[in-house]
Order: sequence, then structure tokens, then C-alpha cells
Amino acid sequence: MLAYLIRRLFAAAVMLVVIILVVFSIFFLFPKWAGVDIALSFVGKQAGPDAVEAVRLKLGLDDPVFIQAWEFFKGLFAGRTYAAGGDVTHCSAPCFGYSFRTEQSVWPVLTERFPVTLALALGAAVLWLIFGLAAGVLSALKRGTLWDRAAMIVALSGVSLPIYFTGLLSLAIFSHGLGWINAEFVPLEESFTGWLGGMILPWITLAFLYAAMYARITRATMLEILGEDYIRTARAKGLREQVVIRKHAMRSTMTPILTMLGMDIGALMGGAILTETTFSLPGLGQKVLDAIRTQDLPFILGVTLITSVAVLVANLVVDILYAVIDPRVRLA
Repeated sequence: MLAYLIRRLFAAAVMLVVIILVVFSIFFLFPKWAGVDIALSFVGKQAGPDAVEAVRLKLGLDDPVFIQAWEFFKGLFAGRTYAAGGDVTHCSAPCFGYSFRTEQSVWPVLTERFPVTLALALGAAVLWLIFGLAAGVLSALKRGTLWDRAAMIVALSGVSLPIYFTGLLSLAIFSHGLGWINAEFVPLEESFTGWLGGMILPWITLAFLYAAMYARITRATMLEILGEDYIRTARAKGLREQVVIRKHAMRSTMTPILTMLGMDIGALMGGAILTETTFSLPGLGQKVLDAIRTQDLPFILGVTLITSVAVLVANLVVDILYAVIDPRVRLA
């Protein structure tokens, strides 16, 4: 088990270095090869040549590629100092640079918005796991019944309906129509009940989409596993049906579910853009959408790195959980 964890940690570290280099290339090398002047994007198209050259010097855009890559990599872990003549700016680690538009340091803005995105992703994940798994398992056990057909129709609706439609519909019914929920976002430090009220509808809206997908995958996987020889053997040995389902079928069913969960939660760490925009949540998704509109590359770069690292960490956790639920992984 320890050797397995060490191998996975080493692979994750190597992948992290590769991710950083790829992100650096996308945001600094490819635009340069395409003829895009990053310094001009920073100061604006109306700036004079002297201002553009000063920014180019401060950001080190004229340095060789390997020096730029090293400074970018070092800045993520040890901070970075931008200097051009008497103009010196220190960027603490992890340094993603400064906004082209506001000249704010990117990292503090991202950390301010990240808790909102994290709460949205984790809260929705709890809901979609509970309801998605329950609906999928019951549909598999009651295959062909009215429950099975009704659950799959609802699941198909959840997969088909876009988030902005279900989000606006839930706002119209439960917030503006019935007045049951105050959907306005309230920071957690101001009021827990206000924060909870502002997060319920986004959780349900996001969970509805993913619960539908998880229900369909769970049903298909469970039906396949229930036909396996070891399930028939367990039943032939006289084990109770609950034991067969819980200890044998469910453990095998969880393997593809954990794979999906790691990818989905990791991707949502970069911001559920449609959900956050629909409910006006001040998370990473809404921020990166604003950055795309204004071509604010450092913020886009920061969210891209956060999303990549989140997917990497989530998959590392999933690999560890594999070893917990499946003895074959430990033995291998």
C-alpha cells in the first residue's frame, strides 16, 4: 500500500510540472508565436512605445524562453520580483502575476473567490451522490418497473436541460414566485442562514444535472455487476440480499463512480461558470468569465492552473480510495 501511494505521489508531482510548463506555453509562448504582444495587452492599445517597452522589460518578455519558463515556475513556489529601472514590484508565492486591467495581484483575488466555488462544488457533490446513487441502485434492483421508468425519465430530463434553464426556472418558482428562498448570496461570515439560503438553489440546480448522469451510470453498472458469477455465488451461499448488494455489488459499482467524481469535482474547482453566473455567485467561474471578456490573461492563467491542480489532486484522492474499496488494487 505504501509503495502504491509513493508511486502515485511521484506521478502526481511529475504531472504537476508538466501542467505548469504546458500552461506557461499556452499563455506566453503561443501568443508570441501568433504575433500577439502581451505587453501591449497589459498597457492597452493607446499606450506609447515607451510604456510598452517598460512593461516588456518588467515582465521579462524579451528574455530567452527557458529563462521566462524558469522565472514563471520559480514564482509559483518562491515568489517573484518584477523590476524595470526604479520600478520594483514583489509578487509573493504563489505568484500568478498581475491583472492587465486592475493591476491587482491575481492570487489574493482567486483565494477570495475560491471558497464560494469550493462550497458550491462540494455541496452539490453531496446531493448528486446521495440522490444519483440511490436512484441508480433502486432502478437497477427494480428493473422494468414503473419506478425504473420514472427515474430514468427524470434522469434524462436532468441531462438534457441546460443549467441556465433549470437555474432560472428554480429562481422564478421558489424565489420570486413562492418566496420560499432568498436566493441572494450572503457571505458566510455575515450570516450562516443567509449563506445557506443563497446556496440551496445553486446546489440543487447543479446537483440535478450531475445526479441524472450518476443515476444512469450507476444503473447500467449495477445491472452489469448483478449478472456476474460472484454475485450469483454469494446468493447461492445463502447471504441476505442486503449483504449481497451492499458488500459485493456496491463496492464494484463505486469504481467508475469514483472516477467520475474525481474528474467532476476537480473540473468544478475552476468554477461552475453557468451556475455562478445564473445565481450571481462571486466565485471563480464568474471571475474567469469576466477575464475572458476583457482578455485579462493572468486571471485566466490562474484559474486554469487551479483547475488543473484540482483535477490532479482529485484523481490522486480517487486513486487512494480505489485501494480502500478494491483489495485488488492493494494486492497489485
